Formats: sequence, C-alpha cells, structure tokens
Amino acid sequence: MLPLKTIVCPTDFSQAAASAVAEAVELASQFRAEVVLVHVVPVLPAAPSDPNYTFAVPEYEQALHADAARRLGELAADLGRKGVAVRTAVGHGDAGGEIVRIATEEAADLIVIATHGTTGWRHALFGSVAEKVVRHARRRVLTIPAPQE
Repeated sequence: MLPLKTIVCPTDFSQAAASAVAEAVELASQFRAEVVLVHVVPVLPAAPSDPNYTFAVPEYEQALHADAARRLGELAADLGRKGVAVRTAVGHGDAGGEIVRIATEEAADLIVIATHGTTGWRHALFGSVAEKVVRHARRRVLTIPAPQE
C-alpha cells in the first residue's frame, strides 16, 4: 500500500464528502500523492410518454455533467493552491460501480469515501454507495464517517 501515489476521492459536494476530501488531501500531502476527485451523475428515469410533457433528458444530463465538471474544477483549483496535485473525473450511472471503475482505470492505491450514515428504509431501498465500493473495489478503501450534526 505504501507509498501512495494515486488516491481516488468521490464527492457529492455534501459536508460528509468534504470531510473525506480533507482526509484524502491530508494523505496526499503526506505521501506526495495525486488526488483524483470524482463525481457521478446519476441516470435519470425515462420521461413519461405524455405528448404534452416536455423534458429534454439528454440536455438535462449534459447540464448536470457540465455543473459537476465546473464544481469539481473549482474544488480542484482550491486544493491545487494548497500544493496538492489534483485531477477530476465525472462518471455517469450507478455511483458505486462508477467509483470502482474509475479507481481501477486510475490504478488508484486508495479510495477515500465518506459514509453518510443512511439507515432504516433509506438504506434498505437505496443501499449505500460506500458499502458497494467496499464490497466491489479490488483496492484499499478508507471510509470516513459523516460528521456529527
């Protein structure tokens, strides 16, 4: 595992994810590693077949991708000013699967991911992205618990 060269850190731009990014940056600083910030845009459900319904899914998904790229770029620029080497990647689809795929493509030494502490029916219905990453990644994963409110 050591030394670390590439750390993948997914973010959904939440406070919990910010804590994970801070941990990834701290590790990257210690090991002079590169951080790859990742955001995954979810797949949108198909629009109803009502002819009066106008919702352009492809254009909306493009806007989501552009917004994610912009926000990742801003975050990367901020971290770059702190002396950390940062790149960004925007995925599309299932968040857990995309994070694992990107980490594999990047030959990441470590994935640093926030847990949001989802429990009960939300966890049963949606599952946990962090849990899926831990189960499916073939590399080390560091989970960062959500800060207490």
